[in-house]
Amino acid sequence: MRVLVVGGGGREHALVWSLSKSPLVADLMCAPGNPGIAELARCRPVAVNDLPGLVTMAAREFVDLVVVGPEAPLVAGLADALRAAGIRVFGPGAAGARLEGSKGGAKSLMAAAGIPTAASQSFERVDEAIAYARRLIAQGTGAVVKADGLAAGKGVTVCDDDTQAAAAITDALERGVFGAAGSRVLVEERLEGEELSVLAFSDGKTVLAMQAAQDFKRAHDGDLGPNTGGMGSHSPVPSCTPDVAGKVTDQVLEPIAAALAAGGEPYVGVIYAGIMLTPDAPLVLEFNCRFGDPETQALLPRLASDLMEPILACTEGTLSGVRLDWRPEACVAVVAAAAGYPSTPATGAPISGLAGAEAVTGLPVFQAGTRPGPDGSVVTSGGRVLAVAALGEAPWLARRRAYDGLAKVSFDGMWYRSDIGPRPGSRPESDLNGNREPGQGGVA
Repeated sequence: MRVLVVGGGGREHALVWSLSKSPLVADLMCAPGNPGIAELARCRPVAVNDLPGLVTMAAREFVDLVVVGPEAPLVAGLADALRAAGIRVFGPGAAGARLEGSKGGAKSLMAAAGIPTAASQSFERVDEAIAYARRLIAQGTGAVVKADGLAAGKGVTVCDDDTQAAAAITDALERGVFGAAGSRVLVEERLEGEELSVLAFSDGKTVLAMQAAQDFKRAHDGDLGPNTGGMGSHSPVPSCTPDVAGKVTDQVLEPIAAALAAGGEPYVGVIYAGIMLTPDAPLVLEFNCRFGDPETQALLPRLASDLMEPILACTEGTLSGVRLDWRPEACVAVVAAAAGYPSTPATGAPISGLAGAEAVTGLPVFQAGTRPGPDGSVVTSGGRVLAVAALGEAPWLARRRAYDGLAKVSFDGMWYRSDIGPRPGSRPESDLNGNREPGQGGVA
């Protein structure tokens, strides 16, 4: 099959890498791609927001299947436009993508479907939003302020006091720091617990969950600093036991897929549930309408199955006949960011050491904010520049390998978190051969 992946970030690099190994893929393209993707697929200079250009290019190239990576073109209706042109696509239409495109809309759908989530209200007026946030904070729960629309993972502010909440609400509704995405805000109670990212394939009738991942949204070690698009991820997550995974499927994924189908359009693509594990039940923090970034960079190296099989089954309505096989190893992916990220990242810095990192990890360095430089070099072009991922027989081995690989990479202003991996207290004691983590009373 001739396959086109839409996007040019680290998630799309991981998707292209995984799809390039499939015997079902005869010709692989990506638009717009990046220098790392260009080593695996034919890149086409069509932007992800150029919907007519993408449809025209897919038709001209006789593409059999389009896999859409980012959320913005899905929310804008790219999947609808492709289907109208008779082109098979893995990704929901605009109606289904509202699951991510409007946080208030997603909350309404969750309420109708009986899906457990935090108490919340949506607001367009500053005074009303601040009053509700103050009530939540007075109750001792704290408050979370979220831009209603797409904000590249940066539209969420966790507030411990009234001053923080008022500032976040004013920034969105009055100062317009998130543009149209922040013209409405969702204010919800702050939940305490451990976060999981659970992604699932959906053909509109059946959902097939992947193994859980965990991402690190805050900029700095210890979960401090502003929210980002994600500074790293790991999989599997020790706290996501079979019992927890079953509850997420039964209480979250299947009900939301059924609710979307009842709306008249079966949801074809990935449903991403951001989950908070509380003592009472898994509660939904958010839904996304696509593969996670950087979760995909930690999930796909562990996938032993052919990625094309569930993707094709979703487009054909036959997902019930598919199973996913996973490698037993853990994977840790660490993001390297540019100076100034997440506000105003510097660009144009030459990157060195990519081959050296890949020699250490045995996996590609998943490029994101990169572009071709002079004389065949690669330079930075965005905030999250790349992710170094590594497998290991235990999470600590994967983590050590990932950071050893990252030590080979260099560009001016490069920075990253040093604590990506299972949270303290959640790490398994030993690897598959019984070896313990150094410092844990066993063999290194």
